[in-house]
Formats: sequence, structure tokens, C-alpha cells
Amino acid sequence: MPKQTAPEEYEHQLPFDPPSLSFVKKLTKPMFDYFTPEFYGLEHVDPSKPTLFVTNHTVFGLFDGQLYGAELYEKKGIFVRSLVDNFHYEFPIWRDVITSIGGAVKGTRKNCAELMRQQQHILVFPGGGREICKQKGEKYKLTWKNRMGFAHMAIEHGYQIIPIAGVGGDDTYDILIDSNDVMKSKLGGLLKSTGIAQKFLKNGEHIPPLVRGIGPTLIPKPAKFYYAFGKPIDTSRFAGQQEDVNAQRAIRKEVEESMYAMFNDLIAKAKADYPKLNPIRRWLNSL
Repeated sequence: MPKQTAPEEYEHQLPFDPPSLSFVKKLTKPMFDYFTPEFYGLEHVDPSKPTLFVTNHTVFGLFDGQLYGAELYEKKGIFVRSLVDNFHYEFPIWRDVITSIGGAVKGTRKNCAELMRQQQHILVFPGGGREICKQKGEKYKLTWKNRMGFAHMAIEHGYQIIPIAGVGGDDTYDILIDSNDVMKSKLGGLLKSTGIAQKFLKNGEHIPPLVRGIGPTLIPKPAKFYYAFGKPIDTSRFAGQQEDVNAQRAIRKEVEESMYAMFNDLIAKAKADYPKLNPIRRWLNSL
């Protein structure tokens, strides 16, 4: 695979050589063994056609991307470049890991445009930090607010979009206290009065939930994971209209509708499969 480079002016987008497939498989094997993922719709992915993969975050985002990223690498020869939230770059060691090993880049339009000029396959999570900080009742709910940047970029650069829906991640933890609970408490009042909520936590929306996994622990429940790749969405019909909000909304709506349809199918599949799981695994998931 050719070396991927970027001009120096694009912050955090370093020259990148993808790690070997054998390394990626070794790195992700524990996750594959624990969550036993199933993948659907890979036939929709054409390695020769640069694609913007648009997907959902699950609670904390701990297990988002690694499994289907490895599957794409093994089955299609595609190593996706992820656009990630600025928050990741506040931590030097972690920043270096996701950049040098994972090929991630800071999620700016300049970085996205450069990757598209390079004809790279790109992964984006429009929900960002808000979707990671799940609130009660938000399992498999897209919380994208008014974000349409991915549609703008896809139209501008003539990229096709393939939605990826993931089910299982939101079942690894039970939410006990969410950001709404915190902001209604005395602590929330303190965060507001000191300005911390407004300056660092998006008015409290970026407060991660208090959760439990297996029993009272933080060990994630061994939920079975399912991923679906949707049919490609052609953006060429809006060529030259990247600044048109109506064009952006039309693309975004098509992506969302595809993802919710896949969520429904995958959730039904998970319910049908649950009685067939190993009894110990079912027991651990019930704790």
C-alpha cells in the first residue's frame, strides 16, 4: 500500500504507513474473541472507489471502529483514516498512538479535504463527543444535532458515502447517572457557576455517564456485536452544491434513514440470536 502523506500545514496529519495486517489482527483479536462480531453488507464496499464511511458512536466510543476497520483491512485491503474529535489531541501519548498506529487525523475540514485529495478511504463519526456521552434512553440513537459537514465535504469532493451501523456497543454498559442528572445536581450548579460546564463540557453535554458493566464493575458486558454496511450513497447529483444547505440536508437524511433501517435489522438479529448464546455469556450479560 502506498505511503500516505500530507502537507505540513495540516496539523496532526502526519505521513502515515499503515501497519501490517498481521499486526492489526493480533491487536484486535481479543476484541473479536470477546464480542464475536458479525458483518453484513461488505459487498457494497468497492476498494477502488474512495469512500466516506459515516457511522455511529456507542457509549464512550471505546469499541467503535476497531472491529470493522480490521475487517475492511482484511477482506477489502482498505485501511480507513479516521477523523477524530479535538479532545483526543489534548493527550500527547494517546494522540501519538492514534495518529502513528491508527492513522487518525484531527477532524478538521482542511484535514478531510487533504485526505480526499489523496483519494483515501475516510471514517467519520458526526455525533462526536456528544454521542459518546450517552444519556439514558439514547441506545442506538443518532445525536448529530445540526452537523452536516460530512455531507458538505462529500459533495465538494465527489465522494460516495457508505453508512455503517453498529449494534452491541450500547449494550456493554448500563447507564446509572447521565449528564442531565449531573447538571440538575449541586455539582452541576457548581460547574455552571464556575464556567467549567460552558468552557469545557459544552454546557454539560460532554459529561460522560456513570455506568456499570458486568455487575457493579466497569468490565464491559460481553454483548455480541453486529455491523452493517449500507448501500453507497451517490453525491454526484449535487455536484457544485456543497454550500447549499438543502443539498446537505438531503444527503444527511439519506444517511440517517439508511442507518436507522440497519439498526432495526441488527437489533432484530441480536434478539433472535440471544437465546443461542453460550449460557455463561448470557448470564454475564444479565448481571
